[in-house]
Amino acid sequence: MRGTRKYKHVIDTPDPGKWELAGYEESLPISEKSNPITRELDKADPNTLVQLLRDCDAEIFQEEDETIINYQRLYSESILKTVADIAKKVQQIIENPEDGLVVLSGCGTSGRLAVLLANSFNRLMRGLHQIPCYTYIIAGGDRSIVTAQEAPEDNPARGQEELQKVCEGKKKVVFIGISCSLSAPFIAGQLDFCMKNLDVFLPVLVGFNPVSMARNDRIEGWTSTFRQVAEQMQNLHNTQQAFVLNPAVGPEGVCGSSRMKGGSATKILLETLFLVAHKASSKVEVTEKCLLEILRTYERAHKVTYSHSKKIAALLKQSATSLQKKGHLYILGWGTLGLVGIMDAVECVPSYNADWHDVRGFINGGYHILENQEGELTPLGAEFAISHENFVTSVLSAVSEMDTVVFLFTLDDEVTEVEKLLELVKEKTSNIHAICHATAGQYLPSSTKKMIPNPIVITWPILFLEYEGAFIQKFQRELSSKWILDTVTSGAHVLKGKIYRNLLVDFKICSSKHFHRAVSVLQRLTGHPQTRCTETLLQSIYGEQTLTEQIRNAETSQNLKAAASRDKVLPTAIVSLLRNCSVAEAKTRLESSESIRAAIESSLNVPGRKRVAESAETTGRSR
Repeated sequence: MRGTRKYKHVIDTPDPGKWELAGYEESLPISEKSNPITRELDKADPNTLVQLLRDCDAEIFQEEDETIINYQRLYSESILKTVADIAKKVQQIIENPEDGLVVLSGCGTSGRLAVLLANSFNRLMRGLHQIPCYTYIIAGGDRSIVTAQEAPEDNPARGQEELQKVCEGKKKVVFIGISCSLSAPFIAGQLDFCMKNLDVFLPVLVGFNPVSMARNDRIEGWTSTFRQVAEQMQNLHNTQQAFVLNPAVGPEGVCGSSRMKGGSATKILLETLFLVAHKASSKVEVTEKCLLEILRTYERAHKVTYSHSKKIAALLKQSATSLQKKGHLYILGWGTLGLVGIMDAVECVPSYNADWHDVRGFINGGYHILENQEGELTPLGAEFAISHENFVTSVLSAVSEMDTVVFLFTLDDEVTEVEKLLELVKEKTSNIHAICHATAGQYLPSSTKKMIPNPIVITWPILFLEYEGAFIQKFQRELSSKWILDTVTSGAHVLKGKIYRNLLVDFKICSSKHFHRAVSVLQRLTGHPQTRCTETLLQSIYGEQTLTEQIRNAETSQNLKAAASRDKVLPTAIVSLLRNCSVAEAKTRLESSESIRAAIESSLNVPGRKRVAESAETTGRSR
């Protein structure tokens, strides 16, 4: 470990990673680089998988290395100052809520976190008899909270419309646009609108790439790139007319999967910022010490969570077994932990090209507990049925020994309700697990223990703090649950063969970001130039070996529509390029292989084939 750390840490964070060195996959943004820690992730057993992903999560808290200062980190003075400066602006809204508003906006995981955070801090304010001043925007509307709706993130004009609608009549708005990879057009449109209306809006961009690494591809139907918008924001930063909050937290454990570390870092950063703002409104001075105290509670959460690594690995293994046997993983959660479970389940669909039935989350009380703006969505279809009652009436009868069911709750919840549901599930499957959060002095009832042979019981110390202290513990429990579920579902799909090394090789190509990522994965695995990789990807999307000029010149949005009805688009393109065969032959080879990973591995090892994946992964490729 380095001996030059400025702050005393709760956990041992990794030494500087290879990814921090100049020249490492230099054409790729941090969020798309492959993490050296997990380079052999696809060969790991469940215990090793947990350890590797634990170490990746620990990188969130890593400080700048004095010999390699390439990136700002969470504990960098510049980042801490920016958090404090934004907190003062939020404080002004808290103190004048009638005319002001704090808007959190995001796409996919970032949007779901916006829902979670806005509702949590409104609840905090109501408990203090204050007027709530937080709201959220999620690309695609509330149906995106509980189902995967990736396409809306490509629409900057829709982002602007949604922002204008929620802010109508407000005189001062702090707008926080979350885009982990600094790439979402939906957010770019909103930030651009804010900068054109600085008399009302204070725009804040939250992400985890340097501005120089923001996406610079043309946005369809718009005049700017995300990078141009981010550069404008950066220019306004010094005068505090806008802020860019973008510490580097390192590449994802599963390359490009920003639902994991990016999502966790978003939660840590913004909860810290808002807690400090509320402390300031109570006349507590915002100091570096105050910020560090809160950040250390999240470090403790990491330590406490991963002290249960063996049990997390057992849950991972069981979940993988269910998915490999074409069974299901069901997550039954209580309160905000229910939303954490839903988030994790939904994110498996685009990340691993999973069927929405494969991993499902349910919450007690359904939409009433979710507190979403549009209310009850169950009539929209089975995919929107998220309550425990829906699970019992529509799903439970089909549950079998091939399925795994996880109960996610705290001992402050109605444990008798947990036991009633446990009794029903126990009649259908013995594969029952629990993630239970307790406070020191609380113990899982023996009657519950009998039904769950090996629960993960996470005990938190009693926090003798002011009112906000109860929320800090709530936030710790949510983050802890997120870390466990991220590890379990990601690890299960690794064992299912959906990952090669640490690269996602079978994700849904449902947004421009995913299209560009797919081309990048093809370049890295095959060593072929961008034009050849793009051509093969289009062949896989359209099922045509010879591409027409119309297809070659089509807008990305048209390619995405075509990709939506195709299965295994990226794996087919990978095998086609590696074997120099038609997409039809590649599809046949994939169908006869035991897994996607196995098909890629055998294609790389074809006798006489030049091995290029190693060098392509090391150097990175231009998009």
